[in-house]
Amino acid sequence: MDLKHSAASVSTSTIDKNLVDAQTDNIYEAISIIAKRATQINADIKKELIDKLDEFATYNDSLEEVFENKEQIEVSKFYEKLPKPHALAVEEWLDQKIYHRNTATAAESDEEVSGETI
Repeated sequence: MDLKHSAASVSTSTIDKNLVDAQTDNIYEAISIIAKRATQINADIKKELIDKLDEFATYNDSLEEVFENKEQIEVSKFYEKLPKPHALAVEEWLDQKIYHRNTATAAESDEEVSGETI
C-alpha cells in the first residue's frame, strides 16, 4: 500500500451512491466490503506506526530522561496527515482494487455443479 501517493481525500467528500453500489447492486453489501477493507488498512497503518515508534522507545524507569525526539515527532505528524482508512478503502473500491465475492452465490454455484449427473 503506497500511502504517500494515494489520491484519497483527507477531508470529507460526497460520492455518488450509484458509483459505490455499481459493483454489487447493493449499497449495504458495498459498504460492508468497504468497512472490512478500512479495518484491514487501519490495522496495517497501526502496525507500521507502532514498528516505527518502537525504534525510538527507551526502556528506562527514570522519568528524568524523557525528552522530545524530533524524528519521532516527524513520524507522528506524517501519520496524522495521511488520509483516513475509510477514505483509502473507498478509493480502492471505486478503482476496483478490492477483490470480493458473494459467498451465498458461490455456495449456490457449488451446489449446482455438484448436483450434476456425469
